Amino acid sequence: MSVELTPETEADGIVLTEVAAKKVSDLRESEGEENLVLRISVAPGGCSGLRYQLALDDRELDGDVEKEWYGVKVVTDRMSAPYLSGATIDFVDTISQQGFTIDNPNAQGSCACGDSFH
Repeated sequence: MSVELTPETEADGIVLTEVAAKKVSDLRESEGEENLVLRISVAPGGCSGLRYQLALDDRELDGDVEKEWYGVKVVTDRMSAPYLSGATIDFVDTISQQGFTIDNPNAQGSCACGDSFH
């Protein structure tokens, strides 16, 4: 799914689709914590070198980069931000797949299972 960037958005940040924002809101509600943010980062691991990490979080870390989409704050640490610049986070719910997907223009390749990138 592509996301149309408007003058109010920045092409160099992380984009959260409306569908993904709704899923995050539902997850926050089920946790009973409306103040949780979606934290995305990258860490060493997987077949290709880097692995995405997504979590609901209530921490504020020094140097966090933050954007808000459809009422959901998306936060990444300053070390992960360059790897995620321009990435789009979506949520798919089909018969064959359910979960968050990340379309990252910075990924030069990924492993066959799609769990990691380089």
